Amino acid sequence: MTDMLPLDGLKVLDFSQFLAGPYCALKLADLGADVVKVERAGMGDLSRYLYLTDTKIGGESTIFHAINRNKRSLAVDLKSAADRDKLWTLVREADVVLQNFRPGVMERLGFGYEAVKAVNPTVVYGTVTGYGSDGPWVDLPGQDLLAQARSGVMWLSGARDDGPVAMGLPIADVLAGASLTQGVLALLYRRAMKGIGGQVETSLIEVLADLQFELLTTWLNDGHRTPTRSANNPAHAYLAAPYGVYETADGHVAIAMGKLDLLAQITGLDPEIAGRDAFACRDEIKAGLAARLKTAETDHWMAKFVEADIWAAPVMDWDGVVESGVLQTLEMVQPISRGEEVNMQTTRLPIRIDGVRPASTTAAPELGDANALLDSGW
Repeated sequence: MTDMLPLDGLKVLDFSQFLAGPYCALKLADLGADVVKVERAGMGDLSRYLYLTDTKIGGESTIFHAINRNKRSLAVDLKSAADRDKLWTLVREADVVLQNFRPGVMERLGFGYEAVKAVNPTVVYGTVTGYGSDGPWVDLPGQDLLAQARSGVMWLSGARDDGPVAMGLPIADVLAGASLTQGVLALLYRRAMKGIGGQVETSLIEVLADLQFELLTTWLNDGHRTPTRSANNPAHAYLAAPYGVYETADGHVAIAMGKLDLLAQITGLDPEIAGRDAFACRDEIKAGLAARLKTAETDHWMAKFVEADIWAAPVMDWDGVVESGVLQTLEMVQPISRGEEVNMQTTRLPIRIDGVRPASTTAAPELGDANALLDSGW
């Protein structure tokens, strides 16, 4: 059913590596685009060899398969004049060109936006950098953890005395890829309506600033008062009690909203403590709740919270999420394969098109599997 997908027939030439740019290319591929990934001859994208665990599938990392499913691969030497000449044929035919090199690298290689636009005036050209195309950080390495460290976001998670806490996901890379996808789709719409191409740019630091838009807006307008995280049961740097994650007798429960007097009745919390200011006495109230919630199991508390319309949820691990059946109901997991050597499961596009969730059952490509395009064109 790929010919029914909205981006069927779109040609995407993806020079990007690792996560941020390839995440954008993945979303475009899931929506039907033909994505051809440009990799270094003999080596390929470094994510082929970067392992989260000791699990290899077809000799490659699970990261590489997760981010590059449903794509094709060109193995070229961008420093070779012969390879660059062949690549220009595909550049001229491409609807979208993506790259996430440091500023200036693509220009030095000859495939910067101005050079590409000169031969392909209606191209949509997408760029991801670490910290933008100019400014004091322009030459710094644009890596997810480092961008988190420079963005202020590490001071929003964890407890007051924990020090900075990094998010346990490559949040900057994923958000940058998602933002780039939005920009590419917007420019494709403009091209369809007005016949002009364009360039869209984003960076890890920009998307992390956008991620923090609520809290940064508060900080910018209340005298730059730095938020103080909860000393215990943390979940949000600003919000008052009971907002947090609490241990129970057999697990954990998250509480987002609920009247403190009602929570006191349910849990046996001292009414005098529950009656205090939920902001000024946040830690004392939460400490009291924490002590009470440890006295019974998660299911016990959840039954009472649901009955009283307290907004709460059990804290699940991946086993719990899968066992709940929600991912299966939403069809969010799919098998992908490549010959006999690669058979694995991964996630699916988190949207439906005309009631159907697109599937991409082809695993990440072998290095250079589309090199015939260099001679024959798209």
